Amino acid sequence: MKVVRTVAELREALPKEGVGFVPTMGYLHRGHLALVERARRENPFVAVSIFVNPLQFGPGEDYHRYPRDLERDQALLEEAGVDLLFAPGVEEMYPKGFATRVQVEGPLTALWEGEVRPGHFQGVATVVARLFLLVGPQRAYFGEKDYQQLLVIRKMVQDLGFPVEVVGVPTVREEDGLALSSRNVYLSPGTRRKASVLYQALSAMREVAGRGESVAEALRAGEGVLREVPEFRTDYLAIVHPETLLPLADWVVGARGIVAGRFPEARLIDNLEVYP
Repeated sequence: MKVVRTVAELREALPKEGVGFVPTMGYLHRGHLALVERARRENPFVAVSIFVNPLQFGPGEDYHRYPRDLERDQALLEEAGVDLLFAPGVEEMYPKGFATRVQVEGPLTALWEGEVRPGHFQGVATVVARLFLLVGPQRAYFGEKDYQQLLVIRKMVQDLGFPVEVVGVPTVREEDGLALSSRNVYLSPGTRRKASVLYQALSAMREVAGRGESVAEALRAGEGVLREVPEFRTDYLAIVHPETLLPLADWVVGARGIVAGRFPEARLIDNLEVYP
């Protein structure tokens, strides 16, 4: 695996075509490696980036304490058969005088994470657009765990005409259902035992939907599960359209349950298709 840190080195190391790309912020786990495995199956050349993007962190968020371990990540990627790792510094990604931002407008960025974390998706769209232009992949891989982010990136690619296929990969979970996340490392043992409540709430909504009951009944079931863990402060729990993310009053195929909130040590998000 070749490791490069500058744009010049990156351009020299990339092939002209056949690149599958996995952008990450590092501190890799099995969810990231599932993206790499999918990319490895579908592309002759796999590139991964590791960059903790300051533009997507708001004031008071965890940019400076976000977990980082490049040596560990590099070993995992080498073992997974990655061809190229791009690990730039902030100055390389955003040179002095960098003044451009990419903004996807509308409900995809105004609701849910966009409301709780103003400016977050502008930071995401800006860094992903820049990475796409630098790497020039044919396919790029993102986890469905960050479902809203996945839709925002697809919309950006569609609107701006990036020649890249955005591939969503199913969420990888622990045995108790907790979605894998780099931020799970923040959780104390006591909180970790309760953190699967997000998945339990989503599963309860899916169960109610499977019985043919209403969206309102499903939401009540999910809310009841969350109330059982008072340490979790809910930011939102909703059932939304799988393409627009607008809240639903009646079921549509593929309806998505989404949930986010805070434990004392960390903020967690999750989602699940609740009406297949």
